[in-house]
Amino acid sequence: MTVDVKYPIGKHQMVPFSQEEKEARLADVLFLPRMLEYAVLNLNDDHIQTPYREGGWTVNQVIHHVADSHMNAFIRFKLGLTEDNPTIKPYSQSAWGETADVTAVPVNLSITLLHSLHHRWYELLKTITDEQWERTIYHPEQQRKITLWELLLIYAWHGKHHAAHVTNLREQMGW
Repeated sequence: MTVDVKYPIGKHQMVPFSQEEKEARLADVLFLPRMLEYAVLNLNDDHIQTPYREGGWTVNQVIHHVADSHMNAFIRFKLGLTEDNPTIKPYSQSAWGETADVTAVPVNLSITLLHSLHHRWYELLKTITDEQWERTIYHPEQQRKITLWELLLIYAWHGKHHAAHVTNLREQMGW
């Protein structure tokens, strides 16, 4: 079976809310920093600067992107819990992937950031009531409301998706 290098774990799937699914996705959030830490373990600078696919981001950019994205996600959850259907601020992921901090800062700093961020995020997420998962944010680029439940599914998938980019590259390259 051939792995799709762009979507190594498949595309995001919406599933109905259940306690079992919630617990699994909360675990995804909690354990993602360890997954990313393992994914880059013992990689050298040349490995870190290798794109995970032709035309794709380098491992460095992928790790920093996850940190950028998940910082935004944490804020989106806080807004969704404290405001009525707030409009979130989109950003250019590709432009953020080219900023000086991405090119100059080692990936371990973003992984350290993710350990702290995900611990806080997990503590927040586990307190959300079944009813609060139906709260919404408004995404102006997508021109739609997104429930906190869907947001959890998206970001739980997102982290695993990018971790798989790195681990699949390692396997492909024999690192």
